[in-house]
Amino acid sequence: MYGKAFAPEYQGELGTALGVNSSYEEVLATARRAQAGAATALERARAALAVAEANRRLGRVADAGAAWRDSYRSAREAGDAAAMSWALWSGGTLARQCGTLPLARRLLTHAVELADGSGDRLAHGYSLAGLAETGRIQGDYAAVADLHERLLEEGRAHGEARHMVWAMSGIAQMHRNTGDYAKALELFEESVRIATEADDARGRAWSLRGVADVLSVQGEPDRALALLTEAETICRTMDLASALAYNHKMRANVQYRAGRYESARDTYALALAEFSDMHEPRGMALSRLGLTKSRARLGRDRTETLAELAELERDFARIGLRHAREMVIAFRDELKEGEGSAEPRELVGAAGVPPISGTGEVPEAVEAGGESGFAVPARA
Repeated sequence: MYGKAFAPEYQGELGTALGVNSSYEEVLATARRAQAGAATALERARAALAVAEANRRLGRVADAGAAWRDSYRSAREAGDAAAMSWALWSGGTLARQCGTLPLARRLLTHAVELADGSGDRLAHGYSLAGLAETGRIQGDYAAVADLHERLLEEGRAHGEARHMVWAMSGIAQMHRNTGDYAKALELFEESVRIATEADDARGRAWSLRGVADVLSVQGEPDRALALLTEAETICRTMDLASALAYNHKMRANVQYRAGRYESARDTYALALAEFSDMHEPRGMALSRLGLTKSRARLGRDRTETLAELAELERDFARIGLRHAREMVIAFRDELKEGEGSAEPRELVGAAGVPPISGTGEVPEAVEAGGESGFAVPARA
């Protein structure tokens, strides 16, 4: 049995005032009030962490970056390793969202080490989950499959629905990407059930997106679109800007697979605009790929399409999205060979992705590039 979902990133008095289904505008307003009234360094660290998470979910990258660093500095001042771990977890999650995946791994690895030393089981679990998610996004399934299973077992052992939903949906995604659609659908549907019973609206929205994806691949676009409409309502209610953009990208995927290329083109363009507003390179690149494919199906000049695919391949290589890069190569080969409208092949795994293990050393400054403005505070 699993208890109701909770949000351990809201700590101290914020943990009483806020819940897992609080809208992020509400979280931001409450956390800012807590910041203004904070009497100790630890209280400042906890308030800044909530500010960082709210801004990240709202797609306000610069504000989120400043807030997690503030949280880390305050936690270091307080001498609280667990609070430092939570701040680096937030920073690593933001780095992943912004497409700086090597930096995400470094921050999350250090977060794991700090949490391990502090004895904060939840900070440790969330940081490990962040590492697993980063590896899965890169396509490094061999490195993270066991970690996903471990987190799943920990979620069961402690009755933590939110972690169960996360781990189960991650495992489902790997099954989906390696072609085992039946197993993926089973796990995504179980994830929906657990999230619903635990009153985890955000987890339900993400899990519904996974179910819709598999149904679409299996030739049921209308059922998939109905589930995405339900998930979109949740995203709008909770101010989930990033999740909403990914929902729109998935809607475009469903439309594309169904041969509705004009609708897919327009929806990919919407998702691209949303990701651009959030400065989220991974979502931008994936949406651009869908947009390029849709325009190609609608008769765009082949030379222009190939040029854009070359640019996208470089972007995916830079970000570290090996699976997505292979999709670009497959579609380009398809165009060159003049093969009908078959979907590009799926990739089982990816080689050459850096391992999850590492020293976790975080230097005083990390050159991350882009607009995310990451600079890591000195260690305590």
